[in-house]
Amino acid sequence: MVRIKRLRDDGMAAARLRQALVDRLTAERLITQRAVEAAFRAVPRHLFLPEVTPEQAYGDVAIATKRIRGVAVSSSSQPAIMAVMLEQLDLRPGHRVLEIGAGTGYNAALMAYIVGETGRVVSVDIDEDVTEGAHRHLGTAGINDVHVVLADGSEGNAEEAPYDRIILTVGAADILPAWRDQLTPDGRLVLPLALGGPQETVALDRVGDRLESRSMYDCGFMRLRGSHAEADLAVRLGPEPGISLTPGMRTAIDPGRVYDWLTGPHTDTLTRLMVRPQELSSGLRVWLGLHDARTCTLTAEGDLAERGIVPRLIQGTGPELYTTTFGLLGDRRIDLLTYEGSRPDTFALCVRSFGDVADLAGELGQWLGVWDGAGRPMTSRLHLAAYRKGEAPQPNEGQVRVRKEASDLLLWWR
Repeated sequence: MVRIKRLRDDGMAAARLRQALVDRLTAERLITQRAVEAAFRAVPRHLFLPEVTPEQAYGDVAIATKRIRGVAVSSSSQPAIMAVMLEQLDLRPGHRVLEIGAGTGYNAALMAYIVGETGRVVSVDIDEDVTEGAHRHLGTAGINDVHVVLADGSEGNAEEAPYDRIILTVGAADILPAWRDQLTPDGRLVLPLALGGPQETVALDRVGDRLESRSMYDCGFMRLRGSHAEADLAVRLGPEPGISLTPGMRTAIDPGRVYDWLTGPHTDTLTRLMVRPQELSSGLRVWLGLHDARTCTLTAEGDLAERGIVPRLIQGTGPELYTTTFGLLGDRRIDLLTYEGSRPDTFALCVRSFGDVADLAGELGQWLGVWDGAGRPMTSRLHLAAYRKGEAPQPNEGQVRVRKEASDLLLWWR
């Protein structure tokens, strides 16, 4: 049972900031469910982030709260993606919920508010200091009986299973048996899942012997740690930290050689394909990764984002400025997507080639044509069926099969 005392707040200024944040999320249609809106309006995020100002706490940004050797391993997620995932979860009063990745405890507090006194929220994390902090923040906010557990989230929490809902707030490379087995027969699993490189937050319902997706959105989360942790595939390039290359399904990379290509001569091939930015980040990027194992993503952060070593395609500002592109990595060449001049709302893609010009021989341009001819499939049209390892049927025409360690996935665009 979740008992919620009168929620503590710290004055009108913080309350105004919180309401302004929720107003933005509802105006952008990131919050549409009344229960989710009520939770965001009631639960004070700044009490879960005592090390930052209320102004920072109510910005729509992720805030790292723990680092190991300079790498963030725990955070309070961006409120926008939290709202998206809570709506995917579709919580109801009385639901029993397992959260993997406790963070600051804020997400568990939101869920406890929604499931109410007849519900149950269990939050698991692998780090003792994180679980202690989450428990302390929950108490400060006046939220009792969220059960914070120190454990490896890869194994779920069988002691209190089954659960109506399971949510991961860490990125997963696979759908592990414990999460599937600890769901009720009509349960739902929501997790950030790596698909051909990028992550998508996927809502999966149990349907007979498989899990089937109900919705899917772009996201980016720190990866799961513990017994089923995915190896960090990102490879640092160059003498300074800030440039990294992440392969999709290919792992053999010579970082020195790739960096030499990127800082050497290149050729540009302008395509006739006019695209919008959203078609790249929420369409082509995932589609290419699922169709060609040579797909890779290249990112530059901070000062290096402005030096032009990484071709411009997708820019943004998180904790610092970044630029990202993607393309194909061959044995003797890398082809990456970019554009010429300033980027308007619609622009022509350009293929920038480094290394041996004969290696890939225009294959990236050919894939662009296939994607365009297929109607430019977007992630919002992507459907996924997840089977236990070895139980998936043969893919039909138009389906893509991805073999994971613990599961087999069939994907297709509708």
